[in-house]
Amino acid sequence: MRIAIDARLSFSFQGGITQYTLNLIRALAAVDRENTYTILQRRADQRVIASQSNFRRVHLWTPAHHPLEQYLLSLELLAHHNVDLIHWTDFIPPLYSHRPNVITVHDLAFLLYPHFLTRDSAKYYGLIDQAVRRADHIIAVSEATKRDLVRLTGTPPKKITVIYEAAEPIYTPIQDQDALIDIRSRYRLPDQYILFVGTIEPRKNLKTLIRAFDLLRTNYKSPAHLVIVGKQGWLYEDVYQLIEELSRQNEIHFLGRVPTADLPLLYNAAQMLVLPSFYEGFGLPPLEAMACGIPVIVSNISAMPEVVGDAALRVEPEDVEGFAVAMNRLLTEADLRADMIAKGRKRAKCFSWQRAALETIDVYQKVVKMR
Repeated sequence: MRIAIDARLSFSFQGGITQYTLNLIRALAAVDRENTYTILQRRADQRVIASQSNFRRVHLWTPAHHPLEQYLLSLELLAHHNVDLIHWTDFIPPLYSHRPNVITVHDLAFLLYPHFLTRDSAKYYGLIDQAVRRADHIIAVSEATKRDLVRLTGTPPKKITVIYEAAEPIYTPIQDQDALIDIRSRYRLPDQYILFVGTIEPRKNLKTLIRAFDLLRTNYKSPAHLVIVGKQGWLYEDVYQLIEELSRQNEIHFLGRVPTADLPLLYNAAQMLVLPSFYEGFGLPPLEAMACGIPVIVSNISAMPEVVGDAALRVEPEDVEGFAVAMNRLLTEADLRADMIAKGRKRAKCFSWQRAALETIDVYQKVVKMR
């Protein structure tokens, strides 16, 4: 098979979809020497994502999420006709394409929580109904996302295959205490901190986490700080305003986007990860944290129970006191902490990018044979 994979978004946006795309391509390169792959990249993107001989790059002018992307990309792809299938990893294929299309749908937050998006984002992802109709097959990253697709877009279940993501191998326990001391020193962090990893946007429910953290400090007299890793997304101003109202500027640290190499160290140096999101199509940070050997608290909604199983504490997303209690328990109950760490490491091993790559190849074969 001759397969093209859209990797344009990875040049300009960092986040879950970018990580999915890069990890999938690398995993495909590790397991597949038979099929040929064309990686569609931005013209300014000079990275070699996969160097194997059956992988090649094609540079396109059209940027991801451009207002005219649907039309410009259709024209640009006319010059690249020697593929059997194109995999669009960012939901939306071009408007005009006669080649078989596979799309990956990561979540449907834009349908469930439209007030959490900017106008431009809502407009772009609002094309989802057309996208799922035009796609020959759909990859969903969780059973929860598949259920949402069936319920919200009327997509037949047989048109959807669930393929889970995984934590990268770099996420592993680190025993080098000097390295952990160094990472805390470089980012000016205290010995005890609670970690959040994700974009600062309403869907991530950071305001609930901050209120719970305030309770943790006030009611339980915890010395732990809160560390937030991730870029500013949209509608983030309320988060900073709340911190000022609570006078917690000195105990809450915003690190912004950090180098990928620093993330395993930041996980390992943390007391726990908390992800209180209103909605996640999958949710990689809990898996990364569990693979690193730290306990996890998540909201009990969407795909997160499916991902963490019984290996994390789960709280209703708007239960401020519930999150405060859960954080305090992991800080003060040694047996619970040890149990969650052991279960988390075992759970993280259930997910594999190699398996994801092999299952994705099966989808490609199914679609090409169908056409």
